[in-house]
Amino acid sequence: MNAMLTPVNSSIGKKALVGVTGMLLVLFVLGHLTGNLLVFAGRNAINEYAHFLHEMGHGVLIWVVRLGLLGVFVAHLALAILLRFENRRARPVRYAHEDTVQATWASRNMLLTGLVMLFFVLYHLAHFTLGWTSPVTFKGAFPLHGPDQLPDVYRMVVLGFQNPVVAGLYLVAQLFLCLHLWHGAGSWTQTLGLNRGKLRGFTSLIGPVVALVVLVGNSLIVLACLLGIVSV
Repeated sequence: MNAMLTPVNSSIGKKALVGVTGMLLVLFVLGHLTGNLLVFAGRNAINEYAHFLHEMGHGVLIWVVRLGLLGVFVAHLALAILLRFENRRARPVRYAHEDTVQATWASRNMLLTGLVMLFFVLYHLAHFTLGWTSPVTFKGAFPLHGPDQLPDVYRMVVLGFQNPVVAGLYLVAQLFLCLHLWHGAGSWTQTLGLNRGKLRGFTSLIGPVVALVVLVGNSLIVLACLLGIVSV
């Protein structure tokens, strides 16, 4: 907690904020996955869920949440980049031999996977939220469906992932997300000083478990649509 109260202009404060923003993003990713898995429950389930989200605050609240999450994501990435530059300035001459035996590829390349995620999030917004990349598929959701006349989000998702190129992009993105979460989903516990004593064993499993759950869950949605297991 003391680290969280440190001024933002200190490296400790930045690390604390990276941890807090990372934790918020992990919670969002898990919540987002839970909602998307409703595609396996059928058209009405996911359409009603989407309708509920858009009706909160008459559609305004959902955009506040989206912009807020995007802001958290950008802040998380910007702080990580600042910390990287500060570390480089503190050690302008790199070690002749770096001992990285215990460091995984994921932990050494968090900035790379984070930047890939930034571009993926922008693409995802352009694809399913704004309909810029696949306007025909996006408009396919707007013929109203069912007695409540809800937009057919189910149809939009299924048709979107039936495109092999789109499905491939999403699957590759899930691999990068898995690598990022493998280290990042649990590293916030270390940043905030929570992985001590008896908790160390538990906190060390958070990253791998979250990473695999998200990878499997999101990939199943894409593959089920691509292979026709879930269809319109």
